[in-house]
Amino acid sequence: MKIEAYQISEIINLKKFRHEYTSQPLIFNSSELFYKQGEDKYCYLLSYGIVVFASFTDLEKSEFLKYVKGFIEDEVEEKYEEHFIVQTDSSVSVVLNYDSITVSEITDNTVRIVMLNIGQSVALDFYEDLTLEIFKDSREITDELEKTGTFKYSKRDLLKFIGRTINIKNSIIDNLYIFDSPEEVWENEHLERIDKGLKKTFDLKMRYQDIDYKLKIVQDNLRLFTDLLQNRESTRLEWIVIILILIEVFDIFIKKILE
Repeated sequence: MKIEAYQISEIINLKKFRHEYTSQPLIFNSSELFYKQGEDKYCYLLSYGIVVFASFTDLEKSEFLKYVKGFIEDEVEEKYEEHFIVQTDSSVSVVLNYDSITVSEITDNTVRIVMLNIGQSVALDFYEDLTLEIFKDSREITDELEKTGTFKYSKRDLLKFIGRTINIKNSIIDNLYIFDSPEEVWENEHLERIDKGLKKTFDLKMRYQDIDYKLKIVQDNLRLFTDLLQNRESTRLEWIVIILILIEVFDIFIKKILE
């Protein structure tokens, strides 16, 4: 069974999709819709813009993705995807490789756990790129401070940068439940082994921590930038006050001369 995950947007409106799509999901909640179509075909929609397929043909994927795009916000133009293979062997319990997993049998829950982890891995790729982008922007500002000793960014540009950073961090916290597994995992030792093995294979925990670490560095830099901006604004206000006082003194001086 071939599993394929795609990041198509930042948000999928799952509630609207479920009401308008003809099939009934096996599992649905505010963050996921899990469908079974036929004997061995599955599709999985995650609210943070991920669509995962199992055993779909290229034509079926293309048509389904085209339909899903009617329910998305903030389409992702770049290509974020991952492929994985699920195999069966009755003589083993769980065997993991970098691009495949072998299990004793394929069940709905097994497929769901595999698809969820692959979907999270693709989402992390997307958030890693976003985080790296703002991390580089932050480094450029600090490099300029080192070279010139001045802070040239406007208040508007800094506030936009702060807002962008906060939005990215909130999206990661709100959408990626890296350490939260479905209830079925806690009730089934076999599923727990699959889930833990996949998280380790895709290095989800370390990648999440790396994103979090970079965002904390950016946030520390933002505090510095904010302080520098406030100091600059305070200095500007002080000069304005000084100039106004000088104008007033000069005006008084001129009046006295004219008298």
